Amino acid sequence: MCLTDIKPGEKVKITGTTNMAENVRRRLLDLGIMEGTVVCIKRILPFGGPMTLEAGGQWIGIRRREASAIRVEAV
Repeated sequence: MCLTDIKPGEKVKITGTTNMAENVRRRLLDLGIMEGTVVCIKRILPFGGPMTLEAGGQWIGIRRREASAIRVEAV
């Protein structure tokens, strides 16, 4: 399943980020978002807007296009 399939308030563990652009993957890695990280979806904006997730105490906004490339599993 991908990150866009998750509802707000759910916690998931990231299992794969290989399907996204290298520069986006590198930026997420700099923010501490990598395989094995547990994230919680905080908000999903309407009309295809970005998602807000929490990882390691910090809130991060991410485009849905990039979120759809992140593979996750339920915790």
